[in-house]
Amino acid sequence: MTLLDTARAWAADDPHAGDRAEVEALVAAADLDPGAAAELARRFTGPLTFGTAGLRGPLRAGPAGMNAAVVTRAASGLGSWLAAAGHTGAGVVIGYDARHRSAEFAHTSAAVLSAAGFAVQVLPRPLPTPVLSFAVRHLGAVAGVMVTASHNPPQDNGYKVYLGDGAQLVPPADRQVEAAIAAVGPAREVPLSDDWRTLGDDVETDYVAGVVDALQPGRVPLAARQGLRVAYTAMHGVGSATTRRVFEAAGFAPLHAVAQQDRPDPDFPTVAFPNPEEPGAVDLLVDLAVQAGAHVAIAEDPDADRCSVVCDGRQLTGDEVGVLLADWLLRRGVQGTYARSLVSGSLLGALARAHGVPAAETPTGFKWIIRAGSAQAPLVFGYEEALGYAVTPSVAHDKDGVSAALAVALLAAELAADGRTLTGRLDELALEHGLHATGQLSVRVEDLTLISGAMARLRATPPAQLLGRDVEVTDLAEADPPVDAVRLRGEGVRVIVRPSGTEPKLKAYLETVVPVPDAAGVPAAREQGADQLDRLRTEMSAALGL
Repeated sequence: MTLLDTARAWAADDPHAGDRAEVEALVAAADLDPGAAAELARRFTGPLTFGTAGLRGPLRAGPAGMNAAVVTRAASGLGSWLAAAGHTGAGVVIGYDARHRSAEFAHTSAAVLSAAGFAVQVLPRPLPTPVLSFAVRHLGAVAGVMVTASHNPPQDNGYKVYLGDGAQLVPPADRQVEAAIAAVGPAREVPLSDDWRTLGDDVETDYVAGVVDALQPGRVPLAARQGLRVAYTAMHGVGSATTRRVFEAAGFAPLHAVAQQDRPDPDFPTVAFPNPEEPGAVDLLVDLAVQAGAHVAIAEDPDADRCSVVCDGRQLTGDEVGVLLADWLLRRGVQGTYARSLVSGSLLGALARAHGVPAAETPTGFKWIIRAGSAQAPLVFGYEEALGYAVTPSVAHDKDGVSAALAVALLAAELAADGRTLTGRLDELALEHGLHATGQLSVRVEDLTLISGAMARLRATPPAQLLGRDVEVTDLAEADPPVDAVRLRGEGVRVIVRPSGTEPKLKAYLETVVPVPDAAGVPAAREQGADQLDRLRTEMSAALGL
């Protein structure tokens, strides 16, 4: 079958008039317009696959995009897989963010799963992803779906699938669901039903109460909480209302919010890229923090499952926030397993050892982090350097930017009461454990073969030394579970190289540890750490051929 025949067949089966017309227009133009032919080829190179966070891709018609047909087939495949596991008739909860077509995709999924015999409940409006994760366990559902593309560009959307434990899919379930989706017939023939219900506000209310109860704000004096000035941005996403409810319930003064970014807007007009990690994304927040005299500034990503922190005019790294939160919980006496992904910094392990609690290193992605721990030492904290934190895993079984924001504020208030700051506490930790400097080399590409080529070169001819130190090379594709990554590790230096699971990027995660002789030596150690990270970027760029 030719590309044009495949496209015509897809259009004939597409249940959405607008999507169908989009494909038909490209087919009609393909003979005379090379651009239309190339676009058609992009859309029909193959279906979206389940990656780090389920389905995610550009909003466009065809199998390689997010659209009504793809979502219909995804929901039908999920229903088939759940039915095969004996869950027919059980509950499924569906949530969605405020991106283009998110509500449509959520309601389409509800109609498909309801017709398949499931008791489907849909959250009442766009809400943060952690509320969906919470709702799955809270309502005793066997699965959950969150329609979101998190921090991706405005033209994207996505589809996260959660199991009954409130955590995202892991192998082999993801591959099994993908196979079930592939077995679905024409999207237009998938049965639909309107026998599903919309939930009320009580689920969000219960989530707010759960977060506040878990973090025990009463352990920080009310005067310290009321006196803390917090600048905040929802980054045009869905976190604002829920975050305000959490902070109010925890006894904080009203947040100073970036007005231009406080309401959901799927076009994200004030940021080039709605990801707090990207350069310039938190500029408006930093400006507001200065104007308000804020002690701390917090940015959530658009679905509020991650957050970024600015203090003393500096945006903290995910590793820095992760160790601050872990240190705070450890000093509070919270016992259990403390976990991080393998690409995150190693200081968390040193903190856990110092407090005599278990530490775990997992593959990249919160679907692995949240499953760390054991019956004897359950997970009490987990983080990944990409600004994801689980400070209340008993509430949301996923990363949660809302509870992390509250935890950051409680820590900042506690420190401010003693005339200290978050950055000052980082200096104290550097003095205790050495300065752990972490950073990235991140390369965005249009041609994905550049990524596979760079990984192949690294595996074939890895560097023998980094920063003049011998390094041991480990191909983590041979680990259990296998990870498409390579680790280079030596005395006081570590690099992990892997393709991004959510974006067309190749990433090298860099770490160097600099001894700190005394408190006066912290600034020099930070400068030395920054210089060594720059050297690592240069050395790894050469090793990857980029």
